[in-house]
Amino acid sequence: MIHGMKYLVVASSMLPLLSSGWERDEINFNKIEEKAKELASRDYNAPDKESLPGWMKNLTYDQYRDIRFLPERSLWSADNMPFRAQFFHPGYLFREPVILNEFTASHTQEVRFSQDYFSYGSLVGEHSEEKGDAGYAGFKLMTDFNGGGVIDEFVVFQGASYWRALGKGQRYGLSSRGLAIDTGAQETAEEFPRFTKFWLGKPEAGSTTALFYALLDSPSVAGAYEFKMTPGDNTVAEVRAVIFPRKAVKRFGVAPLSSMFWFGENSKRRFDDFRPEVHDSDGLSISMASGEKLWRPITNDAGRLDFSFFAGDQIKGFGLLQRDRRLAAYEDGEANYHMRPSVWIEPLNDWGKGKVMLMEIPTVRELDDNIVATWVPDETPQPGQRLEFSYRQHWTLEEDVAKAGGHVVATRTGVHEWEKEQRTIFVEFSGGKLDEIKEASELTPIIEICGDAATKMKVKFSNVQKMEGNRWRLSILLAPATEGGKLADVGPAEMRCCLKSGENFLTETWAYRIQP
Repeated sequence: MIHGMKYLVVASSMLPLLSSGWERDEINFNKIEEKAKELASRDYNAPDKESLPGWMKNLTYDQYRDIRFLPERSLWSADNMPFRAQFFHPGYLFREPVILNEFTASHTQEVRFSQDYFSYGSLVGEHSEEKGDAGYAGFKLMTDFNGGGVIDEFVVFQGASYWRALGKGQRYGLSSRGLAIDTGAQETAEEFPRFTKFWLGKPEAGSTTALFYALLDSPSVAGAYEFKMTPGDNTVAEVRAVIFPRKAVKRFGVAPLSSMFWFGENSKRRFDDFRPEVHDSDGLSISMASGEKLWRPITNDAGRLDFSFFAGDQIKGFGLLQRDRRLAAYEDGEANYHMRPSVWIEPLNDWGKGKVMLMEIPTVRELDDNIVATWVPDETPQPGQRLEFSYRQHWTLEEDVAKAGGHVVATRTGVHEWEKEQRTIFVEFSGGKLDEIKEASELTPIIEICGDAATKMKVKFSNVQKMEGNRWRLSILLAPATEGGKLADVGPAEMRCCLKSGENFLTETWAYRIQP
């Protein structure tokens, strides 16, 4: 009892302003998994989006931005811990309460909502009504990347099961989320599971990794999540998820990523914009168990919803990457697209048989997240099953985080006015053992036209040429297989290519869908 009283006295100096009080309890992943299993055994209970006070529900975008968390109220700041936690105010679009808890090795407490954590600007207006059980809209974790006393955020959880992370010197771009349910499935509305509760582990002095847990809920599933996040030049997140389906779904997406691609160097459609490229990610990278590395540039040319599926048992990894790190590629010193991270995902347990799905949604602006990449199991999970997925995420600026060696650094395509039924494609490779190649004659291009288009289209010409910056350009000229044929009659054509030297493959495989 004396030890317990001493603990509570010491801990109380570290607490936020209001809490429900410390309770003796040991929080671990097994406890959260038990909660998820019990939750899945009951009917789904949708949150009441109308329970907030009227002023919170009716906040405009500008009013919501005029509410700011007070830095001095940051969780763990009083003890000068290596991490801080700050909370997002409920309201505006964020009407579903997220319950936040803090835990230590032996105790836990709920961090209840209080207006005392926030400053309210003049745009907010009347906000006297407070709802103590409103919860929060989410939270962010912060750290001192450089050791100089400047605290910067490195991960944000806000909205459904979304999170975004940063490494040192990075800018927010693509998002990750807990699960993708019925994403792009026909005749079925997409479901967005949400994290309803979090347990944030109080760090110790000298901690380099933040530990926290989350409870996920939706009409179709309930789940338990463990996060171990280590910020740095590359911020690394280890995620463990155990999922209990309530009912069958049409499509089940694991470790989903959402990004934005408006136009790039490979785009046919041009928009009235001063920038050469606008995107958070420029391609999907996959590492197969066979050792093959694949690169699929993202497009926004089809004008329709497009899907690509890449089957691979026991894949080693996949991710949406931003490979072009030159400011000159974007000419945007405000959005800083060249500083937005890639995310590479490594499975840490056996995911079984499945495929990586890439979904491309047409867009005419840069405000839309129109790209989704996720791993889809061949066997759709069924009610009563226990599913476990563990993986490691790398939020990085590395150009070749997939360790492909010779990798694609540019894709360009176009049609000459005087040869309207011939399409030129340039694929540029760099890195790895390509750096040892002296002459183009040492390289052999391997080019394949896949599927039905193989009989309708032919490679009329190909050539390998060394370019500036130690790049090797493969030039391909495509034409209809029949004399006098038209490219439009061929339809979309799937292509693959790579470079060999003798019997050795020196590059990853470039995979692309050629639009007519």
